[in-house]
Amino acid sequence: MDFCSRFCCVKGLDRKGEKKKKSTWRIFSLKELHAATNNFNYDNKLGEGGFGSVYWGQLWDGSQIAIKRLKVWSNKADMEFAVEVEILARVRHKNLLSLRGYCAEGQERLIVYDYMPNLSLLSHLHGQHSAECLLDWNRRMNIAIGSAEGIAYLHHHATPHIIHRDIKASNVLLDSNFQAQVADFGFAKLIPDGATHVTTRVKGTLGYLAPEYAMLGKASESCDVYSFGILLLELASGKKPIEKISATMKLKVTEWALPLVRERKFSELADPKLNGKYEEEEFKRVVFIALVCADSQPEKRPTMLEVAELLKGDLKEKFAALEIDELFKSPQTADYDDGMSIAEDSSDFISEEKESKQETGKSCALAPK
Repeated sequence: MDFCSRFCCVKGLDRKGEKKKKSTWRIFSLKELHAATNNFNYDNKLGEGGFGSVYWGQLWDGSQIAIKRLKVWSNKADMEFAVEVEILARVRHKNLLSLRGYCAEGQERLIVYDYMPNLSLLSHLHGQHSAECLLDWNRRMNIAIGSAEGIAYLHHHATPHIIHRDIKASNVLLDSNFQAQVADFGFAKLIPDGATHVTTRVKGTLGYLAPEYAMLGKASESCDVYSFGILLLELASGKKPIEKISATMKLKVTEWALPLVRERKFSELADPKLNGKYEEEEFKRVVFIALVCADSQPEKRPTMLEVAELLKGDLKEKFAALEIDELFKSPQTADYDDGMSIAEDSSDFISEEKESKQETGKSCALAPK
């Protein structure tokens, strides 16, 4: 059975992609995508990673698209491709990157997305647009809340529930209005009803992995919450998840932030590019929520539904209790153990968030691995 037939069987569709609820994605021809990208011209390349490349394209109607093209075909790659397409076809949310369609002809495997003109969050925090300071505090709050709501949809409203497994700055894309679009579901996992977690090979990015996942391969919604906590700290402070402080030493953002929060030195946590222009109470709220999300003990982390509500200033009693949590009162040993050395032994583990054309070049539509 070819990919198209297999995918339609999985989705309960016919070959035309028809189902009871109208879909907005479609099957593209390889000829059409060649035309849209000028035969996948190098000048159209947005980024490149281990899986392949991402290209900018323009369709005959003038609409702009981003195309993820698999580098090498294999049964494993074909399965990951099928999973990502299936998950993208399942979800519809304003803060999740929309699937425009896919192409599976011969050994070519391509996924077509909406093009995001304002690149990734990574490009604004650490990449080509970081010097332009386009992310004021209001935009950062909207990105935080939008991303949280998108992930909460995956965890609590998608059927079955979905774990993203690769929440990071390069996978949060920004549309023309700087609204967040969570992207790249190549590592995502479906969670069967009643299951608390799935055990799987470790995949992800250094600095974002929850310790129980890095050490034991136990993936759950709570692992995404941990990664989102790191992302929130990154968004508020402008720091990378792991900063090099010397040729031989690295410091995790949680290790840097927690002592400052305990001393209530919030101004020292703020991204210098904000020039002190931020709402103090909102900033404190973001930092407290971030560190609780990144707690080393998964049972102490909130759900993504709670995170979204907390970020919006709701659940005031819960936040009041959070502020006086023991975590923020007295020094603790091994507050944040990412299991980093163990995770680095995994052949599927991405050891560093690497600079690429996708991050520092002309544009980005998703974060290739």
